[in-house]
This record gives sequence, structure tokens and C-alpha cells, in this order.
Amino acid sequence: MFIAMNRFKVLRGSEDAFQEVWTSRETHLPEVPGFVSFHLLRGPEREDHTLFASHTIWVSRTAFEDWTRSEAFRRAHAGAGGNKPLYQGHPEFEGFDVVQTVGR
Repeated sequence: MFIAMNRFKVLRGSEDAFQEVWTSRETHLPEVPGFVSFHLLRGPEREDHTLFASHTIWVSRTAFEDWTRSEAFRRAHAGAGGNKPLYQGHPEFEGFDVVQTVGR
């Protein structure tokens, strides 16, 4: 498995608008081969921002990379630049190959 995360430093007072952008958009992810699940995470509040992260699980790094080159990726990210006033700087990408999984 592969986990892809983007961290966003959302400007204080813009949290609801940021969440609305994410929860109301068409993700196109369920149609993508290798997609497992998506989570939008709200983290700690700081003086000037609240940390958010998008957390996507894929069957493999290759499946994730294939998605980033797909038409579904382009559709899902169309107009994303228009939301920059909601957060500081660019999202910070982090990719992780799963080494161990413990389940119930």
C-alpha cells in the first residue's frame, strides 16, 4: 500500500470555507484503479493557521502515480489554484510506502 498526504496551513477563520471546498467537490477517486480510501483531516490550531491534511490510501505507489497522470486527476484539481487565499503557501506533499499494517 501507499499513503499520499498533502498538508495545508489554513488561515485562521478560513477553516469552514476550506472544508466546504473539499467536501463539496467531485473527487473522481472511486473510479480510479488502485484507490482505497480518502480522509480529510483537521489538525492542531496554531496562532496563524489550522493544519489540515488530505490522506489517500492506494494499493501501490504505482497506482497513485498513474492517478496523478490521469484525466480524473486533472478534473479533480481543476480550479484548485483559485482556493489559495484560504491557506498559506503551497500544500506540502508527503508520500509513504506502508511497511506494516496491524488490523483487528
